[in-house]
Amino acid sequence: MHPTKAIVAAAAVLAGFLTVAPASAEAGLDHFYRQQPAWKSCDDPRLDPLGAQCADVTVPLNYDAPRGATLTVVISRIPAADPAQRRGVVLSNPGGPGGPGLDAMVDVREAMTEEVRARYDLIGMDPRGVGRSTPVNCGWSRGFGLQSAGVDAASYAESVAQQAELAARCAAGEGEWLRHVTTRNTARDMDVVRGILGEDRISYFGTSYGTYLGAVYTQMFPQRADRFVLDSSVDPQRYGPVGMIQDMGPANEAAFDLWADWAAVRDGEYRFGGDRAAVRATVLDLVRRANERPIRLGEFEVDDHSLPMVLFVGLDDPRLYPQVADQLRQLLDAAAGVPVEPSQELAAVLAAMLTAQPDDGSAQMAIMCGDVDAPRDPTWYWRNIEASRASQPLFGAFANNITPCAFWAPPIESPTAIGNSVPSLIVQATGDTRTTYGGALAMHRALTGSRMVTLQDVPMHSIFGRYPNACVYAAVNTYFRDGTLPESDLTCQDDPGAALR
Repeated sequence: MHPTKAIVAAAAVLAGFLTVAPASAEAGLDHFYRQQPAWKSCDDPRLDPLGAQCADVTVPLNYDAPRGATLTVVISRIPAADPAQRRGVVLSNPGGPGGPGLDAMVDVREAMTEEVRARYDLIGMDPRGVGRSTPVNCGWSRGFGLQSAGVDAASYAESVAQQAELAARCAAGEGEWLRHVTTRNTARDMDVVRGILGEDRISYFGTSYGTYLGAVYTQMFPQRADRFVLDSSVDPQRYGPVGMIQDMGPANEAAFDLWADWAAVRDGEYRFGGDRAAVRATVLDLVRRANERPIRLGEFEVDDHSLPMVLFVGLDDPRLYPQVADQLRQLLDAAAGVPVEPSQELAAVLAAMLTAQPDDGSAQMAIMCGDVDAPRDPTWYWRNIEASRASQPLFGAFANNITPCAFWAPPIESPTAIGNSVPSLIVQATGDTRTTYGGALAMHRALTGSRMVTLQDVPMHSIFGRYPNACVYAAVNTYFRDGTLPESDLTCQDDPGAALR
């Protein structure tokens, strides 16, 4: 999962941030663009069988001080299947923010036609602060910087203290360089990668947060953008640690209702209740009980901060409905006093969330907090949490909760104001729980040269390469192959049998 995102972007941004000259034209950066990549084995079980190679790229920590400290950004390259037909490169980002992206194009490649694979080198990248690149590692004892505020004021006070402690660990352990782990700097890094690959322009595939990164690149380097596909788009004006997260509340309540309907039909198997209201009541009661006494599953304890997040992780894909039901059944049994060892899937979710295994989520917070400032007053969040409970009883306390960004150093740059006519293709499911349909419509309005492909009535986050749909896949492949956008916005229907009903 790439749990994800927040505050309304600044209404007024300095005019100089709207369109920036290519970094290669800026004094002192030429030697970064003239690097010769030393390609080597990726030593990765997903990349190596495809003939991929990896390389280290050196980039400045601070683009305003190019003779100062540097970072390493690691990229991968799956070569074009037919060198005779090669027309360029497709860079990529898998979302997060903070998601490692070296192997991001492996699954995307599976959704591409042979004609598209023949035309492009597919470039993966661990962004600055992430994975094999110079990493952010704040040493958190738990994995996520996002959690539910819980059921009452006492739980919220716990959350405030926990989030403040996470921010303090980052400040103490990583220091000033964290302020340069930003989307604008990653976009600049992407342009350095473009330069060292010898390309005048890049094509791009980004999903989730990767859509925002792609849009920022088109804003900063419009003349360097070729064919851009943005799958499951962020609202560029609500990106950050508040607005984007708030938008997830209603979307996840709606997705939970769909899952509850599915579970109610199977009450004989799962015993959650015979209709939507009964299933919802069962879950809300369990959250209250987890507040009173954390639920023990093996080595893990699940409380009212973490239980809603377990559901959040699974509700972004309708094919995971049985897994969500199995996990909830385990939690209910454990709460009733039955000794429960969590399933492999549930253990992985809990390990990532509660014990930062295999990694903590500090890179995600570093990027979001470094991009967009957040309100500092805990009472502001509490008012929003309380106001959301009636309409969002399960997820409002998560979507409106305080994050470590409330305790973070202010961003070093203003957010990027997105508004340009660079052509792009936006792909979006109406029921997306992470980056909502309204957010994609906002991105579409901001990118006036874009076309939008809507997957109707599917609660899915990230489509191309993850959720097969003949209509969506055809539009994306046609664009990558020919550069042809649909004549007008397009609505696609779910393929028969693709999702569980």
